[in-house]
Amino acid sequence: MEQDKLNNIVEAALLAAQQPLTLPMLAALFHEEDGIAHEDLARAVEKLTQACEGRGIELVEVGSGFRYQVREEVHPWVARLWAERQTKYSRALLETLALIAYRQPITRGEIEQVRGVTVASSIMRTLEEREWIRVVGYRDVPGKPALFGTTRQFLDYFNLKSLDQLPTLAEIREIADPDPQLALAPEPEATSADTSGPNDQSADAGPEASANTPSTTEDVA
Repeated sequence: MEQDKLNNIVEAALLAAQQPLTLPMLAALFHEEDGIAHEDLARAVEKLTQACEGRGIELVEVGSGFRYQVREEVHPWVARLWAERQTKYSRALLETLALIAYRQPITRGEIEQVRGVTVASSIMRTLEEREWIRVVGYRDVPGKPALFGTTRQFLDYFNLKSLDQLPTLAEIREIADPDPQLALAPEPEATSADTSGPNDQSADAGPEASANTPSTTEDVA
C-alpha cells in the first residue's frame, strides 16, 4: 500500500474515532495481505503530525493513544461552539487530585493527614465519576483502607502521555506557593489489587480540559 493512501486511512480513522487510538488499534484496521507493518503506521502518524504544523489542529499522543485536537491558542474561539460555560474546580478538589497524582498509591486518610482537613466525600465521588482516579489496591494495615491512583482518562483530560510529563514540584512553585506539606515522601509498601499503573468550599478556576473537550455546566466542589 502506498504511504499516501495509508496516511489518508490513518487520518480518517483518527478523525472518526470517538476515542484516542493506539498503533495496535490502527493496525487492527488492516488485513494481513495489506502488508502494513508497525513501522508504516508510526511513519504515517509522524507525517500527519508534521502536516498539522501551522494549522488550528494538532495530532498528539495522550495516555490512551493518538488523537486530533484543537490547538490551545485557538481554543477560546472554538469553545464558543459549546453553549455551556467552562467547569471550575475548587482548590480542595485540585489539591486532592494533585496529592493522588504525585504520591499514588495513597489512601484517603493519608490525603487528609497531609492537607490537615477532612476530604469531602463529594470530592472523591466527583474524581471517581469523572474517571480521573480509581482504587488500585488496599493498604496492608488494619482496616485495609483503599489506595487511590490516577487513570488513563486523567492523562487524556490533562493532555499527558504519561505521569512523567507532570510538572515538577519546583515548576509548580514558580506558578504558585503550594503548601510545603505537599512535598513528596516515600510511601509504605501496599498490597495491590490491580497491576495498572474538611469540607472545603473554596472555589478556584482549575486547569482547562484538553482542547477537544467541551466545557461542562457545573462548578465542582
